[in-house]
Amino acid sequence: MVHLRSRRRLGLAASLALSLTASLGFLPAAASAAPFAESGTQATDATGLAYVVNTRTDRRTIESVRKAIAAAGGTVVIAYEKIGVIVVHSANPDFAKAIRAVRGVQSAGATRTAPLAPAGVTDEGPAQPLTKGQASKIARASAAAQDSEPLEADQWDLRAIGADKAARINPGSPKVTVAVIDTGVDDTHPDLAPNFSASQSANCAGGVADTGEGAWRPYTAEDYHGTHVAGEIAAARNGIGVAGVAPGVKISGIKVSDPKNGLFYPESVVCAFVFAADHGVEITNNSYYVDPWLYNCMDDPDQKAIVDSVNRAQLYAQKKGTLHLASAGNSNHDMDADSIVDETSPDDSTPVTRTIDPHECFDVPTQLPGVVTVSATGVQNAKSYYSSYGYRVVDVAAPGGDRKFQIPTDTPSANGRILSTMPNGEYGWLQGTSMASPHAAGVAALLKSRYPKASPAQLQGLLKIQADNPGCPESYDQDGDGKQDAVCEGGERFNGFYGFGVVDALDAVD
Repeated sequence: MVHLRSRRRLGLAASLALSLTASLGFLPAAASAAPFAESGTQATDATGLAYVVNTRTDRRTIESVRKAIAAAGGTVVIAYEKIGVIVVHSANPDFAKAIRAVRGVQSAGATRTAPLAPAGVTDEGPAQPLTKGQASKIARASAAAQDSEPLEADQWDLRAIGADKAARINPGSPKVTVAVIDTGVDDTHPDLAPNFSASQSANCAGGVADTGEGAWRPYTAEDYHGTHVAGEIAAARNGIGVAGVAPGVKISGIKVSDPKNGLFYPESVVCAFVFAADHGVEITNNSYYVDPWLYNCMDDPDQKAIVDSVNRAQLYAQKKGTLHLASAGNSNHDMDADSIVDETSPDDSTPVTRTIDPHECFDVPTQLPGVVTVSATGVQNAKSYYSSYGYRVVDVAAPGGDRKFQIPTDTPSANGRILSTMPNGEYGWLQGTSMASPHAAGVAALLKSRYPKASPAQLQGLLKIQADNPGCPESYDQDGDGKQDAVCEGGERFNGFYGFGVVDALDAVD
């Protein structure tokens, strides 16, 4: 299962791992079934745990630590020597304690709380499939618009950020690639195949990149999250289905979801960031949080090691020119509050209710330095009811959908969610900050196309400059019960709901 920022990954219920069990929709025209990737096996002891060991990066230290790992009953899965992160499997219950005492080890800890099984995202709620009847209705409405894709009449999100108009000016450069770090991407989808980059795609589940043919594809049709995200970014304007925000750029898929439980473990995400950096990816989209902790607290040695390892990997990618965007989460949490109650962690065993300080316990990769944090909006340009927020935490906002309180009145289906691609050539609706982040990633890709020499920091600055801020609302009582459902801090230029504002694709190209 996947967290959809979903989380989980990015579009599912904010507090739980996303269960991808919804039925899929129908393609307006027939499409052949996509070949799904085989579930990779993990050579591990079923009673063991996975660990990340973070060290200095000099070769002498790494070799010394390797020997200590073996002596402590550990097996090295892979060593990312450039960033000093070593992925280890061990059945020794005292492994972490022993290895932390080794000279040169800066942090070390388990990446999960349940034993490894022998061989997560951020969308909010299950997918809603597109039926043939709906598709026909949308296609008739779309035909009345100039330069419109068959299902574009229902894509209120494109119009909300001017992406439909931007595509006529600059659809994005094929020299720019956005990597979808997620549950896999179905590159055989007719709306994704024209823009897919197989050479920049892999399966990183378990921490080691598999670049075999189709390894990046979802395990099953129920692992639809990554395919939906990919379509939001760069579905081609080819007269088929929907359009992406940046329909001229390339997309790649880096699968990080575990084949057994769908969770996004730290070692898999470390692999994804390093792979993206080493394969020339300009932008990554991260619609998930790293499992098993919704927030990783720095006073816990295991959680600290997770933050350290993932941060090393994403900083490595930034230094090589890669900008990261991540979803804010679907818990309606104020991530600048004095405290937050987390009832969902760890999500790979038995959750324990705990109260955390979001300034000391971090949503990874969302709150890591240099990562663009994206909150979600609906058709009325207001914060979506589920979207987490926070002053000095959220950088920008983007359409993520809102099925409860922001329903479009000018689309054939009157659906407040986001319509995009699904495996097997199908289409469906999802909502979540998992959907907001790829909209912002698409705009970032348009900016990178316009300013190809822009560094990640410069690109982030450009993304913030072109955003349009609606300012804090006078009231945020979405359900009308007389109580504020969230409190927005800040002013018209910068605030906790929208950061610097809602991204604007038209401004990005014009």
